[in-house]
This record gives sequence, structure tokens and C-alpha cells, in this order.
Amino acid sequence: MPSSGRLREIAITESELNSYIAYRIETEHEEIMKELRLKLFERNRIEGKIYLDLRGRDIPSFLRPELNFYFLADVIVSSGLVKIDFKELFLEDEPIQLQLLDMVIGIISKLSGQERVSLHDWYALPYGLKDIKTRKGKAIFYY
Repeated sequence: MPSSGRLREIAITESELNSYIAYRIETEHEEIMKELRLKLFERNRIEGKIYLDLRGRDIPSFLRPELNFYFLADVIVSSGLVKIDFKELFLEDEPIQLQLLDMVIGIISKLSGQERVSLHDWYALPYGLKDIKTRKGKAIFYY
């Protein structure tokens, strides 16, 4: 029976969120994305690091086999969907266009035999989750 009234919430720390992400990467034996770390700020602003390991893969020659991306983004939630709206993106310490990371994601999708995804895609929130808000060092999930 669905409940009415206020949404319930659970808050987790940035450290707990990063530990959970690392656990999922390890237990799901992620072959390419080896690290994703997030820093959480007010008003759904996040910073992050993504480490991709493409060693041993057939990749374009202009790409290095190990890539560290850093980003600044907003988390947008609407109608049961979530999107990461990237504002700034760096490959190591060089600013780059979002299209480069989008292209790398396309290559990874192809190498993994998965459906192509894009930085601009919206994703369904897990069942029962209604909203996500960030504060400095915390994520709050509403259900």
C-alpha cells in the first residue's frame, strides 16, 4: 500500500558513497572504469574523478590507454529520472570538450558490446527513489 505524505530520506556521507561506488566497481568486475570518486557540494553540485583503463584494447592511436578525467557537474533529477549535467571537464590537467569524453564513452560501449550511451542521457532512478539532493560532504536520497 503506497504511503502518502512526506517523503522519507536517508543521508550518507561522501566517504560512504565513494566506498559503495568502489565496492560496486570491484564486485561487478568493471573492466574499463576502474575508479569513480565524487566530492559533494551544496545544491547538487559535484566534482569527480574517473579513471579509465583501456590497456590491451583496440583504441584509436590518439587516446592513451590510461585516462584520468576530472569534472564539475550538476545532478539533475526530474520525473523519476536523473542526469549528470557536466559543466567542466579535464583530461589530466588539460581542459577538454565534453564531446571527447562522449566519444570515449562510445568507444567503451562498443568495446564492451553494450548499447551506446552518452553524457547527455537521462537514467531512471532505482525503484522507489524519488529525489536526490547534495549538501557539502553528503548525499540525501528521498523515497
